[in-house]
Amino acid sequence: MLNILKSIVFGVVQGITEWLPISSTGHLILMEQFMPIQLYSDAASNTAFWNMYKVVIQFGSILAVMLLYWHKLNPFSKKLKPQKAKQIWRTWVMILIATIPAAVIGFVLNDWIDEKMSTPIVIACTLIIYGVIFIWMENRQHNYAIEDVHQINAKNAFEMGMFQVLALIPGTSRSGSTIFGGTMLGFNRTTAAEFSFYMSISGDVRCKSAENCQSQDCIYSTKCHCSADRHDHRIHCFGICHQVSDELYPQT
Repeated sequence: MLNILKSIVFGVVQGITEWLPISSTGHLILMEQFMPIQLYSDAASNTAFWNMYKVVIQFGSILAVMLLYWHKLNPFSKKLKPQKAKQIWRTWVMILIATIPAAVIGFVLNDWIDEKMSTPIVIACTLIIYGVIFIWMENRQHNYAIEDVHQINAKNAFEMGMFQVLALIPGTSRSGSTIFGGTMLGFNRTTAAEFSFYMSISGDVRCKSAENCQSQDCIYSTKCHCSADRHDHRIHCFGICHQVSDELYPQT
């Protein structure tokens, strides 16, 4: 029961911080230091569960974006004119382009970031740094050239994706870094925020395939044999992150 109550608190924090320019995952990691979820008797299994939990808890936020912007992102509506449907498909292409930088860099550096940078000190520092950056951003002179999502081209989307790479650093808000990047690129606030939320649909950019896993394990998700010191490998299958380990799925 206590773990359920803790999970509810984590969910509330995730729901509030996801849409503010502050790191939702960073806050979850800091909270976990004070109120850890303990489901297993050994530390390795609890660590594996927590790494999975940090990913799965993001899906509620993604669902919220889909529901909020469904009328703007659904190209299959029969009420749409062909030109409008084409415009929506173009927006999806821009979203995919914006996802590329963080997906590639996250695939390469994910383990190193988890090992070296997922610490309360790094998170506290990044929260302070981005607070100062946003104060500066609010007081700078603004010159907006892009005032609608449909004005975004491939170059703009890719550059926005480069700012999303900053979110790989623990404590960096994904929405915060991309909204900041958008305003620096000439987006007005509404457009930067809206496209940033669209980008969140692509899922957790830090998920990656486990190098030591067979492809059939990823598809059917029965069990994945990972090396003993790699309990946090993640499998990214059809946009859903599954974290599996021998501790969570013991051989019988």
